[in-house]
Amino acid sequence: MRYLPHTPDEVRAMLERIGVDSIDDLFAPIPAGHRLASGLALEPALHESALIRHMQELAARNDASAALSFLGAGLYDHHIPPAVDQLLLRSEFYTAYTPYQAEVSQGTLQATFEFQTLVSELLGLEVANASMYDAASGVAEAVLMARRVTKRRHAVLSRALHPEYVETTRAYLGSIDEDGPSLDLAPMTDAGVTDLEA
Repeated sequence: MRYLPHTPDEVRAMLERIGVDSIDDLFAPIPAGHRLASGLALEPALHESALIRHMQELAARNDASAALSFLGAGLYDHHIPPAVDQLLLRSEFYTAYTPYQAEVSQGTLQATFEFQTLVSELLGLEVANASMYDAASGVAEAVLMARRVTKRRHAVLSRALHPEYVETTRAYLGSIDEDGPSLDLAPMTDAGVTDLEA
């Protein structure tokens, strides 16, 4: 956002347009006892280029790049090529929605395909989907797919899932199961992982 102050001439023109003599007149409805008798003890305002330079100097004090980072077990502190930041500015990457018109969205669809392929390889999955809006609907859609493929009605989710994801899945199943969703939560082991043997 740019810093665009009004000139004195512009201020006078605006005051004249609304029929008041000064900016103080705008605050006349506020009782005098609740207003400052004099101006705030502030330094004169900076012009745009000086203000940007000043803010950059302040921001330079917050450089943590030389500090040791333990975030992500060492994976957080890694190099991201500048091209990545530029590509992410493209509007088609602002949403996870899969476009309808494939003929005008080949680049986006190719990127989605590459993402799905990498997720499959990294997580050891046979298939991966990349067109869900959020994790909650992704979990619910996965349960619906599992029901269709296995022909089983009962589903078991990990207790480690966010409660809202579980409730979203219950809502999905509740809309198709007349006698309510058939859903259980698997217990956790002492190590804090889902107990697959339970």
